[in-house]
Amino acid sequence: MTRLAGKTALITGAARGIGRAVADAYVREGAYVYVSDIDLARAEAAAGEIGARACAVHMDVTDQSSIDLALARVVEQSDGLDILVNNAAIFSAAPIAEIERADFNRVFDINVAGVLFTMQAAVRHMIDRGRGGKIINMASQAGRRGEALVGVYCASKAAVISLTQSAGLNLIEHGINVNAIAPGVVDGEHWDGVDAFFAKYEGKAPGQKKQEVGAAVPFGRRGQPAELTGMAVVLAWADADYIVAQCYNVDGGQWMS
Repeated sequence: MTRLAGKTALITGAARGIGRAVADAYVREGAYVYVSDIDLARAEAAAGEIGARACAVHMDVTDQSSIDLALARVVEQSDGLDILVNNAAIFSAAPIAEIERADFNRVFDINVAGVLFTMQAAVRHMIDRGRGGKIINMASQAGRRGEALVGVYCASKAAVISLTQSAGLNLIEHGINVNAIAPGVVDGEHWDGVDAFFAKYEGKAPGQKKQEVGAAVPFGRRGQPAELTGMAVVLAWADADYIVAQCYNVDGGQWMS
């Protein structure tokens, strides 16, 4: 089945991890995919591995001109953007007493403003074209509750969930569905960085936190990026037209809502 045949998708932060996995899945479902990333060389390598229906595009979600140029390229080279996946994000951790303003600003600039203003650029095009569209924002289980050492990241992902709700309610009148996915503990190279934060602040050995959080997942292990793609495909499909402003947990049972 090719549920996304003829659709054009733009995925931010798609050179690796969850974004890359979603790009692979969308191409398998018949979509044309723009693999966007701040690291163009890595995006080009990923697109080359994915195949002929994938194309790399540079995007820095903290730079409005970069966002606008990427959207313009997608629109110029295709029949118009149908699907946006806001996946680009960074992680940070520190005790409340040690949070630095510069770190706070960087996390919110990428994780929140990046989502908002990439979404804004996409919906302006979608509204002008008049054919609706699908927007999927990558939230996180961390956005569902606070964590002692992860205040800034948790707050940023809670903001993504809230933005998804507001945008979903605002944009459905234009036939644009905005929803979100909240992953739990997903394996990948990014977790080496996460693990290092906890090693620093909790005195754990390298790799210990990664093992602990994986063991705590009811499913019994950490998730894999490809295990997020089923929901990403469903939310981009026409059969999800009646789903509006929702955030779905794909986390092995860690959070129930």
